[in-house]
Amino acid sequence: MALGKIWVFAEIAGGKPAPVALELLTKARSLAGTVEAVAFAPDAADAAAELGAHGATTLYAGTDPLWGELLLGGPAADALASLMHEHKPDLVLFGMNYTSRDVAGRLAAKLGVPVIANGLDVSDGDGVSVHSSVFGGTLNVATRFEGGGPAIAIIRPKSFVAEPSGGGPAAVTQVTSPIDEKHKAARVTDQVADVAAGPKLEEAPIVISGGRGLGDPKNFELLDQLAAVLGNAAVGASRAVVDAGWVPYAMQVGQTGKTVKPAVYLAFGISGAMQHTVGMKGAKAIVAVNRDENAPIFKLADLGVVGDALKVLPALVEELQRRRS
Repeated sequence: MALGKIWVFAEIAGGKPAPVALELLTKARSLAGTVEAVAFAPDAADAAAELGAHGATTLYAGTDPLWGELLLGGPAADALASLMHEHKPDLVLFGMNYTSRDVAGRLAAKLGVPVIANGLDVSDGDGVSVHSSVFGGTLNVATRFEGGGPAIAIIRPKSFVAEPSGGGPAAVTQVTSPIDEKHKAARVTDQVADVAAGPKLEEAPIVISGGRGLGDPKNFELLDQLAAVLGNAAVGASRAVVDAGWVPYAMQVGQTGKTVKPAVYLAFGISGAMQHTVGMKGAKAIVAVNRDENAPIFKLADLGVVGDALKVLPALVEELQRRRS
């Protein structure tokens, strides 16, 4: 089907859209003649300039103060379903995070249409197709929407590069549909933001990750030291050490964690299982340190060091400090 109109669901925090929304708008511009955004937050209208700069001509904004207190899933799906019946977009794109997945799933159920998740790309040929990796990243597949109704797709962050279009602010259309009383029974009572010394993992130009080869959770301190010396670097981890409780899930890179595309990715003591590499193989340069010369990570690495990460890391930190002094 020809795509005349694509909507992008944009999560808003502090009047700014989530980075994945800008990535999706950039992709949407290449697929449809009309690209619009939908957002629900008391300060959603404040994002009109940035959303417009990335291609949204219209922002449907729910700005009722209640949007800042409620769990978005139910009421946002209600409002979106009503808007879609009126404006009839061909495709609605969501970023793959907790809130957007909740909204997308509920919306699909309300409309009686399928939703395809975990996408890495979307195309319009003989119908809308979502491209994804399955079986731990060993096989790439394209899943096509068939039948009537709008297509709904959930796309992983960092699948596209956000690029401004040069457009002006999106025209804001207020969403005034009432919020059903049943959705008001659950309220957000508190929000705690992670406090990080450096950049966010998914936005850092340098990512330093550790795996089982570090031997002990306390050795992640070596990665923190390297990040501090390099500056503008974030520390990540493999699923194995997250599952073992060494570090929090927020640090996980991989198919079931975060997708990163830094300029440089440094992997210490990570074997290179598909579950992990699918989340970091888009890095511009990959450096791997592992004692096993046959570790799969070396197949991806631009530079591989066969050695003990616990010996390489202190030496690397010392040398970088010497060069900076």
